[in-house]
Amino acid sequence: MPAGGGLLCGATGLGLLLAATATHAWVQRWAPGGTASLGLWRSCLGGLCRPHPSTPALWEATRALMLLSVLAATTGLALGLSIAASSARRLHARVAGVTLLLAALLALLGLAVYTAGTLSLLGPARTAWRFSWSYILGWVAVILTGSAGLFHLCAAAKDPSPESSEVAGA
Repeated sequence: MPAGGGLLCGATGLGLLLAATATHAWVQRWAPGGTASLGLWRSCLGGLCRPHPSTPALWEATRALMLLSVLAATTGLALGLSIAASSARRLHARVAGVTLLLAALLALLGLAVYTAGTLSLLGPARTAWRFSWSYILGWVAVILTGSAGLFHLCAAAKDPSPESSEVAGA
């Protein structure tokens, strides 16, 4: 399979995007009642989690960007899996690559918005908070998903098959 590295990176990146988006440990701090953590969907203190009472617009934007990234990564991975069964392998590989790069860009934007928004939202208390494992998973997912997109684009460029979209249209 020409895009095996792209599929492996894409599947791993998608899994990490899902984990980062769904979990609550984007920032953490030690508190008297236990560890306090904030995620995109809920906040937790000492193992008791609740939905955010109010959500800042920047966190809403991060939610939307991360969900769009998961959707794009899922689409890119599905396209990548369909390459072997397709008669237009180059086209599928290119589209999968571009879709996975789009997923990485959306996640990158979401993480950047979250970083800026959280630091400004926490204000002087930000020294007590630390970015945590869910946030880090998001950054690793950006790298893996972007790499998957590049691998698919490289596989499309090196595919010697005559079934490219250019030949099929002629």
